[in-house]
Amino acid sequence: MTSPAPLSIAPDTAPESAPVLAMHNIRHAYGHHLAVEDVGLEVRQGEVVCLLGPSGCGKTTLLRIVAGLEVLQQGRVELDGVTIGRPGQAHVPPEKRNVGLAFQDSALFPHLSVLQNVGFGLEALPGRERRKRALELLDQLGMARYAESYPHMLSGGQQQRVALARALAPAPQLMLLDEPFSSLDARLRDRIRDDTLHVLKRVGAGALLVTHDPEEAMFMADRIALMRDGHIVQLGTPRELYCAPVDPFVVSFFGEVNELEGEVRQGRVATPVGEAPAPGLADGQRARVMIRPEALRVVALEEPPADHHSHVIMAKLLGRTSLLHICAHAGDGRELHLHARVPGVFLPDEGQPITVRLDTSQVFVFPAAAGA
Repeated sequence: MTSPAPLSIAPDTAPESAPVLAMHNIRHAYGHHLAVEDVGLEVRQGEVVCLLGPSGCGKTTLLRIVAGLEVLQQGRVELDGVTIGRPGQAHVPPEKRNVGLAFQDSALFPHLSVLQNVGFGLEALPGRERRKRALELLDQLGMARYAESYPHMLSGGQQQRVALARALAPAPQLMLLDEPFSSLDARLRDRIRDDTLHVLKRVGAGALLVTHDPEEAMFMADRIALMRDGHIVQLGTPRELYCAPVDPFVVSFFGEVNELEGEVRQGRVATPVGEAPAPGLADGQRARVMIRPEALRVVALEEPPADHHSHVIMAKLLGRTSLLHICAHAGDGRELHLHARVPGVFLPDEGQPITVRLDTSQVFVFPAAAGA
């Protein structure tokens, strides 16, 4: 669903470097349910921005507003410096917005061949140019040999590649992708999203991708907007969200964490596996300590120490990593069940004595009430 036709709305006064997409103070409700509240976000040319979050957080609502599938209730939406959505202004329908849409369901036309599906939005071009453009995109996505096939003859992954080519064919300013890979099996999903990322970068379109998968967001995105309850909790690069989270929700959304509580003493919190720095917290304040499994550096001991020692409860091989269930012993006699993730094959026996060291770069400390 794309249209190469220019918008018929006069552009606002905007700098030449205006983003491809700009959302300002977006608010949207379904009856008494507030889906999105005070959201602002930009996507620039050639940039992939991911809306990430759990089901019901508002990410698909934002995408539908940008696509024109929902009438804007409050705020403003601009496409390449042109206001396409504002309360009191005539609604611009999806076919009048120069955007490409790709959804979980490929929604190909069953009576058209692959080539005809891709060329569907190119009626303004002469037949030869339309065919050339469609074949170029199919070739980039590894589907040129299926040009004369029909959708029912293709696998789910192949149908998604064709749907992406169809969305890109009219050279949209912006691509909108709503969980387009979620229905595919894991190995196929990895390959298709890799192909998709390369094609998006090659054509230079801005892209807004909705996903609930943090690994997919980190793989695809230049920037991630992590959402919860209709708000953006943190916006930044994948590295910023993973290595400098601003909220416990951000830490826990990107994978399993070990959670402890402690008291701040001289800017640090003591744990059974070492001290964690607690910048910004006052002495005596209760703290919530979040430790990623990969922050625990486990070393097997040939002989247990004379006094207390930590030990392995269970070890599981997960392929590229090993997951250890460990019982960590503190000097004051406290014991704690923790999970440690170790690269490669590391499968010590049950009861194996160990020492545990802490990589504080993967430890995050917040006030005890934060994110409760």
